[in-house]
Amino acid sequence: MKIRDSVSKETLKQFKSIAPGSNRKKENDADPITTRDWEEIMGTRRETYHRQGGRIRRK
Repeated sequence: MKIRDSVSKETLKQFKSIAPGSNRKKENDADPITTRDWEEIMGTRRETYHRQGGRIRRK
């Protein structure tokens, strides 16, 4: 049983007037995330450091 079955027609009209359409964006409208963006999000595109004679240097 859905909520819309138990709600009166008047309240349905009020709900539809508040939110006439879906709030979700379509996939085509949104900018696609590239593989480089995913690598930056996951942290794989960060500089790596190592110790060399007591100093910390970039690789």
